[in-house]
Amino acid sequence: MTKPRTIIVDDQDEAIGHKDRSTILPEEVYRVAALWVTNSGGDILLAQRQLTKRNDPGKWGPAVAGTVDEGETYDSNILKEAEEEIGLIEIRPNRSKKRRYAGEHNYFCQWYTLVVDKPANEFAIRVEEVAQVKWFSRDELTKELHDNPDDYLKGLSWAFEEL
Repeated sequence: MTKPRTIIVDDQDEAIGHKDRSTILPEEVYRVAALWVTNSGGDILLAQRQLTKRNDPGKWGPAVAGTVDEGETYDSNILKEAEEEIGLIEIRPNRSKKRRYAGEHNYFCQWYTLVVDKPANEFAIRVEEVAQVKWFSRDELTKELHDNPDDYLKGLSWAFEEL
């Protein structure tokens, strides 16, 4: 089975090529889709990355996120990742803000939002990707991001404030 290739883009988020993820150079820009899940009470669902992940193992981040591969769009990718990572099917996430991240990893992230009302233990997590999911109250997450910033993915504070 052929490994999917990641879409490489220019500074305007226009596709300019495709590469195996392991060969992407630090200066090359790619696409990511991320899903910010809340419940009707305003709590935020976060996912802890599996400890075996190459990038940011064990860190908490958005409930769902994935690199957009050849043949995918931001929209198709977020639906695929939501099903694969936490078992959400037949969802209709709302397209939100797109943000460019530059640093150790360079990418455009198209954010989506979704309201889901169910206990954390009812999400069907994919253990190769996600160690656990947990609902955080806004107050709890504010305190966590202040007291333990290294436990969370860079950019999560932005999403918390903006989405």
